[in-house]
Amino acid sequence: MWQEPPRPKFGFCHNHPRMGSDADTLCRIAFIHPNAILMITLSVDICNPISQDLYNKTIFNLQFHRLVCTCGHSGCLTIHGYYYRSVKYGDSCLRLRICRVICSECGHTHALLLSSLVPYSQISTKEQIDIISHSESDGDFSSVMDNTPSIDESCVRSVIRRFKLHWKQRLLSEGIPPVPNAGFVQLCFRAFLRQFMQIKCTPNILFLTPT
Repeated sequence: MWQEPPRPKFGFCHNHPRMGSDADTLCRIAFIHPNAILMITLSVDICNPISQDLYNKTIFNLQFHRLVCTCGHSGCLTIHGYYYRSVKYGDSCLRLRICRVICSECGHTHALLLSSLVPYSQISTKEQIDIISHSESDGDFSSVMDNTPSIDESCVRSVIRRFKLHWKQRLLSEGIPPVPNAGFVQLCFRAFLRQFMQIKCTPNILFLTPT
């Protein structure tokens, strides 16, 4: 008997805006989520090894005057503080010091993340893409676990489960093939206003850093 495929669980807006300018997109996000804390994801090469040094260099070279707050103002975000989060790296967890900024106009705070990180997950964007790619092709995850021993079979199953439950049908509905690659990061921000494999509905926007 045919059964309808499971529907994604996270709360996308049915009439979500497509990417325009940063200011236009953020103003629309603010309209949908007027009291939400925004994440600003900084575009980096997700194949580069994650490190505190990479993060610090990205923040140091960031053009803060180009960042736009959800309230629509630009040039109003300054460093407000830091918090720590962990990401699986090698055979252990790497502890990263993450910067927060605050808007002088509306008082909202924003976490500055790298596109190589998935919000609320300890598994990097690249490794989640690798896991899902193998799941959709040969089902052999040994290379992922060999490269990052801290990722075990339980982690692999969790990533696949979240992908099938929250993302696979959503990608298909947008005509995006369900075999991820590095370009998925920008495609997902364009279509869904969030990082690939981000489950929680916290507003997020991609800031394209100069190359």
